[in-house]
Parts: sequence; C-alpha cells; structure tokens
Amino acid sequence: MENKIKLYGFNNLTKTLSFNIYDVCYAKSEREQKDYIEYIDEQYNSERLTGILCKVTESIGAHVLNISKQDYDPQGASVTLLISEEALPINLIDKSCNQGQLAMLKSRETVVAHLDKSHVTVHTYPEYHRDSAIATFRVDIDVSTCGKVSPLSALDYLIGSFDSDIITIDYRVRGFTRECDGKKVFLDHKITSIQDYIDDLTLTKYDAIDMNVYQSNIFHTKMLIKDIILQNYLFNTDVYELPPKQRLSITKKLSQEMIEIFSGMNIY
Repeated sequence: MENKIKLYGFNNLTKTLSFNIYDVCYAKSEREQKDYIEYIDEQYNSERLTGILCKVTESIGAHVLNISKQDYDPQGASVTLLISEEALPINLIDKSCNQGQLAMLKSRETVVAHLDKSHVTVHTYPEYHRDSAIATFRVDIDVSTCGKVSPLSALDYLIGSFDSDIITIDYRVRGFTRECDGKKVFLDHKITSIQDYIDDLTLTKYDAIDMNVYQSNIFHTKMLIKDIILQNYLFNTDVYELPPKQRLSITKKLSQEMIEIFSGMNIY
C-alpha cells in the first residue's frame, strides 16, 4: 500500500465484515422439502464450512490458531476460527489450540476457530414451512480483524462459495489508532462502498443498493439476483415437465419470496 500511515504502537482498529446470503428453492411436496434440507445440510456441513473459513483466513493474510465446529440436529452447522495477523511461534500458542490442523478435528462433533485479536464464524439456517412450496437456506458469516488486515479482500471468494440469491453485507470499522504525533486515526484505508470490493462481473448479476453512514464508518450493501432461471430453483424436477402456467406461477412465488427477504418485510 502506498503512503502508509506511520503508527504509534499497534493498530487498534477493529474491522468487522458481516456477510449474509439466502438461497431459495421451490420444493412442492413435504418429501421434496425435507430432501432439499438434507441436501443443503450435507453440502454445507461443518467440515466444508471449515474449509471455506480457512480459505477466507488465508485470503486476508491471517493465520489460524484454533478451530471449533458443530453440526446440529435436525439441521444446520456452526464454525468459529480464532486467527492471528502474524504467525505466532509455537511456544506462544496455547496448547489447547489445534493450530488449524484439521486432522485433530475428525474425532470432534463441534469446531470453533479463534484468531489472535480476530475471529471468523459461520452459521447455517436451512428452513421451510409445510404450507409453502418455498424452502430457504441462509448462511451468516462474520469476519472480525484487529490490525492491518481487512476482511474486505475475502468478499469475492465468499460470494463465489455459495449459491446466493440475496446477499446482505455489513462492514464497520470501530475504535481508533494513533499516528506517531498522537493524532487519532479512525479509518486506515479508503472506502466509499462495499461494492468497490466486489468483482464487476459479479455485480452485473445483481441489483445492488447501498445505505452507508460515512461519519460512523458503517457501510451496508444489499444485492438481489436479477434473472430467475427457473430450472436452477427446482429441486428434483425438470422445468419442461411443468406446463407454462405453472412455470409462471412458480417464478412469481420465487420472486415474491426474494423481494420480501431483500426488503426485510412482508409485502405480499
């Protein structure tokens, strides 16, 4: 980075990225709905999520100290990583930490990862309602770093790791650090929008809006998929097996579901 700020002591700024995605599916029968939930539960179990978070940690230039994970009954999973900005000497790492060695986790049903001054967490929420033909899968990921590393560099990888119909992203920088002359620094990098950190090709697939509070270093972006290709939303059903009117009706239901989630309110 050019023109780096010369700081006095450690960079105390806390940068937190909250990444929330929704995947929507049409599953008409109760059997199809349960099969979809089981499919999602298997696709995004704690082991796979652990791999995603380890890749996130690597992409932001941090190091894993400890991992904790858990698969839940009837569905869902959680993973937490404790990470450090710099690699720590082995003698300084708490002996209870697994240091990111996944082999140590195979005998455990839960996993949490911790970072030095930082952490990465993920939780999944598959759900459906018996009176609706729409099933929804939600993933919440939080990446919190303290120091020079920023979680924004992991955004493209996170978006690409999930099938996302709706994406909600929050980024906040808290606290302050000091320059050598004592002047406080409340933001150590340029940012006008979270969208600046998302690949242009990805952005063309979504309608995106920003709601930012610049004076508080709070940034918020919501994204809604533009095109609904019906086959991508049918679980164990071929689109050509359905009559045109039913295809139109299903597409309308999917669109309504997405718009309500995107808007954060019941509209229809």
